Amino acid sequence: MNARERFLKTINREIPDRVPLYVSVTPQVAKMLSDRTGLPFEKPLDSMLSTRASHMGLMAELGADAVGIAACAPTDNPTIKLEGGLIKNEWGMVFKDTGQYNEFYEFPLAHAETAKDIEQYKFPDPFAKGRWDEAQKTINKYRKTHGIIADLETTLFETAWYLTGLEKFLIDMMMEAEYINPLLDKIQFIHTEYGKKMIEMGTDVLWCGDDFGSQTSLMMDEDTFRKIFKPRIKEMFYEYRKVNPDIKLAWHSCGAIKPLIPDFIELGLDILNPIQPLASGMEPQELKNRFGNDLIFFGGICVQEILPNGTTQEVKNEVIRRADVLGKNGGYIIAPAHNIQEDTPVENILTLFETVKSL
Repeated sequence: MNARERFLKTINREIPDRVPLYVSVTPQVAKMLSDRTGLPFEKPLDSMLSTRASHMGLMAELGADAVGIAACAPTDNPTIKLEGGLIKNEWGMVFKDTGQYNEFYEFPLAHAETAKDIEQYKFPDPFAKGRWDEAQKTINKYRKTHGIIADLETTLFETAWYLTGLEKFLIDMMMEAEYINPLLDKIQFIHTEYGKKMIEMGTDVLWCGDDFGSQTSLMMDEDTFRKIFKPRIKEMFYEYRKVNPDIKLAWHSCGAIKPLIPDFIELGLDILNPIQPLASGMEPQELKNRFGNDLIFFGGICVQEILPNGTTQEVKNEVIRRADVLGKNGGYIIAPAHNIQEDTPVENILTLFETVKSL
């Protein structure tokens, strides 16, 4: 069974020969792996979701069964470098390069108060020239051999607060500020078009997401989620399935989001990610017991403790344990619960790949 067959069996709720693997890494980790293995280092893509779709050749060579694609900055509006080590993307968000990640420095809609503020702001064009070139290259290369996962995280909530600042957005959302719905309308339109395009291109899974959870609880009350975000997600899922009724829809939400899982099942979600094992209430065995008939699980390998701090034997044990629990009777794409970061020993990363391949 090749990687693509394994992946397709899993997302179609059949039992594969072993669990399929997907891995995403930061550029620093990709360089570490390239140096160790002698495999080529691939330049990161110019995308707000770069880590999920970059270095896929390296991941595939190491043993990943699925590769990622994502929207990239268009040809005429690439991410640019400013003075003082700052970076500005096509959304107008300004970041400071701190090494592992680009940290937020300036929120372009921090001033927003009215619907007019949103109307006057220039948002990205989903159909801009060059946006889909890299995604098409990846599909052309891997479509026959690997699963294809189209990344569309930061679907609504996160992109909104990336533009305004988190504290401002949360407060203004509760105060029902005039600009909130127009802003979400703009983001919803753009990301609906992104998703439809990647489905038309032939992705197997559309991976949406917003982090609604912290380590210990939800970031907003359940009623707020159901009032503001759930109806929009329902509309987006409907539009995606108009393009392909058989598309598999995944949702990423870090943190303690168990109270929202029944809502996502009601929305027709197929795949839940990332199963952050140290977040409150996200214990894999309980999730499998309660939701395993409704959802495929995607993630589950701890990037907070085991991968960066564990021994190679502990990593091996973690992989086997997660595969045994979440992969029982199928329904599991094994993956780190987030991008693997630079504090992770190369030996542990290679152990992850080798252990999965040996299952």
